[in-house]
Amino acid sequence: MRFFFLLFTFILLLNNISPALAQGTATVSGFVRSADTNEALAGATVAVPTLNIGTFTDAKGFYSFNLPKGNHTIQASYIGFESGSKDITVTGDKLTLNFTLETNSSQLQEVVVEANTLQQKLNDTRMSVERLSTVEAKLLPALFGEVDLVKTLQLKPGVQSGGEGASGLYVRGGGPDQNLVMLDDAVVYNASHLFGFFSVFNPDAVKSVELYKGGFPAQYGGRLSSVLEVDMNKGNYDSLSATGGIGLISSRLTFEGPIVKDKASFLISGRRTYFDIFTRQLNRINEGNKDYNPIPDYYFYDLNTKIYYKLGEKDELSLTGYYGRDFFGFNDSNFSFGFDWGNSIGSLVWSHKFSNRFFASTSLTSTGYRYNVTNSISDFTFKLTSSIQDFTLKTDFDLLLSKGHNLKFGALATKHAFTIGQFNFDAGDNQDMSFNSGNNYKATEFGAYVSDDFRVNPLLSVNYGLRLSAFDSGDKTYTALEPRAAAKYSLSQTMSLKASYASMMQYIHLVSSSGASLPTDVWYPSTSYVKPQRSQQVAAGVSKLFANGKLLFTNEVYYKWMKRQIDFRDGANLFVNDSLENEFLFGEGESYGNEIYLEKIKGRTTGWLGYTLSWSYRQFDEINDGRRFPTRYDRRHDISLVVLHQLSKRISLTGAFVYGTGNAYSLPVARFAFQDVEGRNTSVIPIYSDRNSFRLAAYHRLDLGLVLKLRPKHGEADLTFNLYNTYNRRNPYFVYFSQIESEADDLTLGFEAKQVSLFPSIPSITYNFKF
Repeated sequence: MRFFFLLFTFILLLNNISPALAQGTATVSGFVRSADTNEALAGATVAVPTLNIGTFTDAKGFYSFNLPKGNHTIQASYIGFESGSKDITVTGDKLTLNFTLETNSSQLQEVVVEANTLQQKLNDTRMSVERLSTVEAKLLPALFGEVDLVKTLQLKPGVQSGGEGASGLYVRGGGPDQNLVMLDDAVVYNASHLFGFFSVFNPDAVKSVELYKGGFPAQYGGRLSSVLEVDMNKGNYDSLSATGGIGLISSRLTFEGPIVKDKASFLISGRRTYFDIFTRQLNRINEGNKDYNPIPDYYFYDLNTKIYYKLGEKDELSLTGYYGRDFFGFNDSNFSFGFDWGNSIGSLVWSHKFSNRFFASTSLTSTGYRYNVTNSISDFTFKLTSSIQDFTLKTDFDLLLSKGHNLKFGALATKHAFTIGQFNFDAGDNQDMSFNSGNNYKATEFGAYVSDDFRVNPLLSVNYGLRLSAFDSGDKTYTALEPRAAAKYSLSQTMSLKASYASMMQYIHLVSSSGASLPTDVWYPSTSYVKPQRSQQVAAGVSKLFANGKLLFTNEVYYKWMKRQIDFRDGANLFVNDSLENEFLFGEGESYGNEIYLEKIKGRTTGWLGYTLSWSYRQFDEINDGRRFPTRYDRRHDISLVVLHQLSKRISLTGAFVYGTGNAYSLPVARFAFQDVEGRNTSVIPIYSDRNSFRLAAYHRLDLGLVLKLRPKHGEADLTFNLYNTYNRRNPYFVYFSQIESEADDLTLGFEAKQVSLFPSIPSITYNFKF
């Protein structure tokens, strides 16, 4: 704490050594909100285009920047809303100016905003940040018509999926466990439904998402590769409304409205699939048919709730809840199998305004993730359970200082409880054969930070900070300092240079049995044997506006090196193992690449083009003879093209094309066969070359969509038509080997590698409504 006191004192001194720079300037600040719901608009643009000065609003819709004294026109814009502007005269040292923006009446125009939004991306000190609204995501074609915010983020450079249809994130060479995912300040440990094919975020309940790929602000910690912030809608202040959709595999319904008009609101949103309705009916029809194999049941549902209360001019209170479950089951005469998993999340956030320059936000969150596997054969029952439960208390402060400084500081504490591989075997009446196994751990994680966003002069802005993190597992305590820095220098009004550095620590680890993130993966704490992971990342880039501000081009290069990465011994037993740490191996990793991005958000045709050239490697002394090898998600080339075109006021066309180098994987190059001494039994042992030395075929796919706005008597409605994998590309999902046998006898002549593809061309239609 002495360090933070000295750093805070230094920043205050720095705040008073440049009086000449601040002469004739004032701090302009305020909030940007929706005129319909009074909801804060996070990520809105507030700027003075004539001076090339401006900023984005934070999660509470608040903005602040310095302006020279005099007459100015300030503009505010946000995706899906009409832009607003105000003429002001700055005379004093500070000025409060709030904006309320009207909803845009055109569906496609919701993704068309003024060009100064691109200008502000150019001028933002932060780099490696991707923003996305649900309006954009709903316009893009989707698998089975199921809109997915995380899948849309996979279309951005530097972000990859784990494979065909998967909704996981692999950011700049990192694994799926190295992403910090948060819903209204609460951590989400498993963000997937349907074994990873869809995310848990219901688009009707979510306002916006923001993904940090690098240059992480000091308030974030605990993961190495990315931070994904998901903000829920607060609900409608003025009137009751309903939004929903009926799709090919699921339906959703959202209600929102005032509890106390202009003061308190509620939102409740639910979603459910109906695979099980059809499968159960088929199984019932074919019951008794000996040649019929029952179809497993599967469905998922989730429920989002939020209550928002404005206590006064200075205080706001919000309560967020999420509950979601996946169920997979199979029942036969003598055998049954059940598998369920899901998250339960609660978040209570109190925001307080001390003054126009000083704000605080305090949150108390609860996060739980659990999976259960049950298997019954005759009288024998097997049960396997793993879970993680967190309680977190966090406080953040935002202090606006004079002379261009915006100081942020805060602290948090998290109490972790882990249940790892809790296994129960029940032999029915034969209790002598029953047993239990598994481990329980408790740990506490701490964090404290301070950062300063400093506009040095009209050309140079810097953001620098320091995070102190600690983790106590009971038998070992770890501490670390994590410095962060970012800078932006404007070469001109249309071109800027950016650079960033971030050091990150990760104290909990995902124990995975495969290359993909599955529900059976478990989280494991750092202990005296399992040390925390660490990464350092540097990035540099250039941004340039073209075509009178209608096009933004960015080019970023990055290098990330990682310590104490975790893998597992060959043949490791990850289930029902009370000594799981003995299966761990520790090594190093590195990833580097170049990301190119071209974006257009104004006009009848909008969209983006992204290209990533990247490398990702790991090195373990006990694996691959100590030689480094590419990770499974190492992808040399990755291309994404997204186009949205307004054909008319009622019809819009959308398309998305993706191409990626095939995933790296391991294949046996030979087999060694031997027989027992009597020559009766033959065993075959595969012989592998270097790990991940083979590549699956390249992945590419074209998705098309059409949005048709209807004209109902009440409210709004549209039909969304999607065609997933338009030209029916059979992309590889995995490869297996089959035996080539002689037709004359049962001799095996060899083995043949075969590719399994998952999704052919899939059409879908979704009816969306709002009233």
